[in-house]
Amino acid sequence: MKKIFISLMLLIGMSSFAQEAGKAGELLKNEASKAEMKEAKGMNDKNKAPDYKTWGPIIPDRVKNYKYIQKNYGYAEVFLRIPEQGFFTVEVGDQVIANGSGKYRFFDLQSGKMPISIYENGFLIYRTSLMLRNNNRMMLDFFINEGLYLLDSYPIQGQYAFNDWNDLWNNPYGNQSGNWNNSGNVMDNATFRQFFEMLQRTEKFDDGKVALINQQMKNSMFTAAQIRDLVKSISFDKNKLIVAKSMYLSCVDKNKYFMVYEAFDFENSKRELRDYISSL
Repeated sequence: MKKIFISLMLLIGMSSFAQEAGKAGELLKNEASKAEMKEAKGMNDKNKAPDYKTWGPIIPDRVKNYKYIQKNYGYAEVFLRIPEQGFFTVEVGDQVIANGSGKYRFFDLQSGKMPISIYENGFLIYRTSLMLRNNNRMMLDFFINEGLYLLDSYPIQGQYAFNDWNDLWNNPYGNQSGNWNNSGNVMDNATFRQFFEMLQRTEKFDDGKVALINQQMKNSMFTAAQIRDLVKSISFDKNKLIVAKSMYLSCVDKNKYFMVYEAFDFENSKRELRDYISSL
C-alpha cells in the first residue's frame, strides 16, 4: 500500500511539473515514421568524433596561401523548452544538444528550411522541419503526448543571448516595447495607423487593398487586432477570406486570432476560415 501511495505521489509531482501544452501555438506535424521511432539512435558519421590523425601535421607552407571564403547563409536561433521530466537529445540541422534540463538553445543556424529531431533516451520521438527566418529567434514547446508547438518567431534585435531563460516564456510573443524597424518585425501601433490610413486613402477597391497588404506582409508581422481591422476594411467576404487566410502565418499572437472573425459578414466565411486554420 505504501509503495502504491509513493507511486501516486510521484505521478502527481511529474504532472504538476509539466504544464499544459501551448494551445495558442501552432502544432507542427510529426514527420517521423513508426519504423524510425522504433530504432535507437546510432553513431553515424555525423556524430562520430573526427579522426585528427588523418589530417597530418599542420605545415605553414601548406596553409599560408589558403583563403577562407565566408559564405553568408543568414543567422537564426531556435530556443526549445521541454517542461516534462526526462533526458532528451535535440538535433537542429547539424547541431546536437543532449540534457535533462529541458532547455535547448541553438545559435548560428542557417536561415531557411531546417530539420529538427527530438530523441528520448536514444529513441526518435519527433521529427519535423522548421522554416527559420534571418535574424529571428524561433521559440518552441515540446510535450510528449501533445507534440511540438511553435510559439513564435521574432527578431533577435542584436542580442546574442538573454538575461533570464524564464523571461522568454513569461513574454514569448515578442511584445517588447519600442519601435521595431527590422525586416519581418511586428508593426507597432503608430506605424500601423499610418499604413491603415494610407490604405484607406489610396486604395478604393479590394484588389488594390489586397495587393498592398500582401506586399507589406513581406516585411512586417501583424497582431490579430491589426489583421481584424485590415480584413474589415475589405468590402466583399470572399476577398476578406483571402486576406484572413494569407495573414494567419504573419500573426504574432495567434491565440487571439478569433478577433478576426468579427470582420466577416457571413457565418459560412467564418466557418471556412476556422476550417482552414484547423487544417494547418
